[in-house]
Amino acid sequence: MAEQLKYQSGFGNHFATEAIENALPLGQNSPQKCPFGLYAEQISGSAFTVDRSECLRSWVYRIRPSVLHAGRSAEIDKRLLRGKPFTEIPASPDQMRWDPVPIPTVPTDFVEGLVTFAGSGGYGSYKGCAAHIYACNKPMTDRFFYCADGDFLFVPETGSLVLGTEFGAIRIKPGEIAVIPRGIRFQVTPDEGRARGYICENYGPPFKLPQLGPIGANGLANPRDFLTPVASFEERSGEFQLVAKFEGNLWQSEIRYSPFDVVAWHGNYAPYKYDLSFFQSVNTVSFDHSDPSIFTVLTSPSEFPGVANVDFAIFPPRWQVGEHTFRPPYYHRNVMSEFMGLIFGTYDAKKEGFVPGGSSLHNCMSAHGPDAETFSRASTVDLKPSYLGDTLAFMFESSLVFHPTRFAAESKLLQMDYLDCWQGLQANFTGVN
Repeated sequence: MAEQLKYQSGFGNHFATEAIENALPLGQNSPQKCPFGLYAEQISGSAFTVDRSECLRSWVYRIRPSVLHAGRSAEIDKRLLRGKPFTEIPASPDQMRWDPVPIPTVPTDFVEGLVTFAGSGGYGSYKGCAAHIYACNKPMTDRFFYCADGDFLFVPETGSLVLGTEFGAIRIKPGEIAVIPRGIRFQVTPDEGRARGYICENYGPPFKLPQLGPIGANGLANPRDFLTPVASFEERSGEFQLVAKFEGNLWQSEIRYSPFDVVAWHGNYAPYKYDLSFFQSVNTVSFDHSDPSIFTVLTSPSEFPGVANVDFAIFPPRWQVGEHTFRPPYYHRNVMSEFMGLIFGTYDAKKEGFVPGGSSLHNCMSAHGPDAETFSRASTVDLKPSYLGDTLAFMFESSLVFHPTRFAAESKLLQMDYLDCWQGLQANFTGVN
């Protein structure tokens, strides 16, 4: 299956794809007898009665129905994975930053290598998100996984991944992202033997493209650049494990067949990928600079218009041409909370300490901004047009406060000297003799 990497284009479209000609029923989703003796099964990512524009569902036509298990589920060790409610320790207003999670030296698959750093929201609230790091060096050969709690947004930092799914296979590398919707069964293979990256687990409404407003018809992420896999399937029997993330815990059941046996499917509830280099940045050509919302790739809305449950924003390579202005991100306090990571290069507000694979957290109204060295340099530099070429940072920005996990707060990865980066900022006031 991993070799059949074919895609169809367009965000949120209704797709129809079949691995065998005429496997898709015509004119009826669930006929009395499906072609080739397949089972019809609907996967719903939204309530049945939402507005039609918000309805998410796909019909899959598979060799065996997914209800077929060999036994009851049993809870298994979730290691460093955590889920809502995030109540291990109180959230702090302090700024926090971490070194990268080491890639394991012993065989570790994707599920075993998940580490939760922070999260927000509570059970049944349909709001909030979690920030995880994955670090693995072993394929999930006979193991499959799904998350019943939320969507998984993958942001690779080291090594490419093949994400086998019920809908087909997706390969992503650093600089690309993928979203596996809630409930979809998948399998992770580190394509180069080892991999590390970030995951935003979205408990709220599914990600969508942000509204463009005055930007107009073109800009930011374009729908045609999102790719969805075409149908491919495997007919494989054996002794397999199906792991479910359910209510923050991990449950495992035995299955006797591969769940990747979908021969055809149609609908708009499916995994997808996106190449971040296709993002069309919008920026100032005069002075000052716009709010970081102009870098939003995907958004999960909340019940309040314009206030996101969680945004996924990036800070990609781009030109800086603003005159008479301070070009790095300005000093800032925000009602939103920000979990950041770095994929490659250097972040323009932090030249030291924030490294690829690392993370930072600035919660609601926690002040943040450039370190002392960056401020000094940006205040005096000759403002010629310059290209920020070696950088790709991202942010999970939420209207809810991120609660660090106990591991994140007590780990040796936590940079205890992070606050020192601002201590060199001096009072330069010249208004008093």
